Amino acid sequence: MVERMIGKYEQKLKWLALFLGIISTICIIQNWYPAALFVNLPFCLIWVLCAWYHTERQLKYINILFSVLYIYGIARYLVIT
Repeated sequence: MVERMIGKYEQKLKWLALFLGIISTICIIQNWYPAALFVNLPFCLIWVLCAWYHTERQLKYINILFSVLYIYGIARYLVIT
């Protein structure tokens, strides 16, 4: 069921990931520290879903690692501020 749903919206999710990647790059260039964390997390989660759909193990695990790091960074930011 999930595979069918992901497959149906895969192209839209990839366009959203591209948009989030561009916004994330702008956040990094502009030194908007917490914004980059909050934008990058959904970017990685979209790629985790798409990789799971296609069983691309390496891409999936890399994005899971980055997702965990972004969650850590967001939690750290929320605790410190």
